[in-house]
Amino acid sequence: MLADLTAGAVEDAEQRAASRPLSAVERDAVAQAPARDAVAMLAPADRVKIIAEVKRASPSRGDLASIPDPARQARLYEEGGASAISVLTEGRKFKGSLADLEAVRAAVSVPVLRKDFIATPYQVLEARASGADLVLLIVAALDQKTLRELYQLTTELGMAALVETHSADELERAADLGAKLIGVNARDLSTFELDRDLFGRLVDRFPADAVKIAESAVLAPADVAHYRGAGADVVLVGEALVTGDPVATLRAFLQETA
Repeated sequence: MLADLTAGAVEDAEQRAASRPLSAVERDAVAQAPARDAVAMLAPADRVKIIAEVKRASPSRGDLASIPDPARQARLYEEGGASAISVLTEGRKFKGSLADLEAVRAAVSVPVLRKDFIATPYQVLEARASGADLVLLIVAALDQKTLRELYQLTTELGMAALVETHSADELERAADLGAKLIGVNARDLSTFELDRDLFGRLVDRFPADAVKIAESAVLAPADVAHYRGAGADVVLVGEALVTGDPVATLRAFLQETA
């Protein structure tokens, strides 16, 4: 599944490149205002922080919400106390787009993450050209050489990388990059099965200076408390926020660990 999603995302990027060549995207990326400091915004604090996700659908759950106005959704997240906004830009299975990212970037003051299956420099450059402050790099989808090259390009463009892992070996690979934002995704992207305790088993392997981010399997305040109790600095939440009242849900999640 992960290989298919990545291949599809790269193919779609290649189609965009046919009408918007690399040189044009690079020019637009450099012309953007400086990226917001996501590492500072997500730094450890006396209570958990939340990355709130604009997410219409997923391969495991199907359609979640239509979200006709992603900018409005993002403003509600900011009102509810989100420290950053994640925007799914993958179109085939998650029904997102770069237009969603651009709309969200124009609507909020917190950092914005491009969440997609990124495997090429073109995708990193178009993320910055669309206003992203962070990009997702999935260790399981990339060999170490490619991962390092994309990580370096991300930082050269002034963005931060959320480096996503699913195992001790992948976490070690993220640490070798010097990554400051490292996530553990409870969802196995090969099988889409969930293991909410995976973060707790890996938390001691995080570098001392990395922000510890728990991803997936969050539907209720108790799930946020579970991750916070295991040592998470940040929790990424998607489905629970698009299927309910985003402001009330966020406030309940944050209050649980206040």
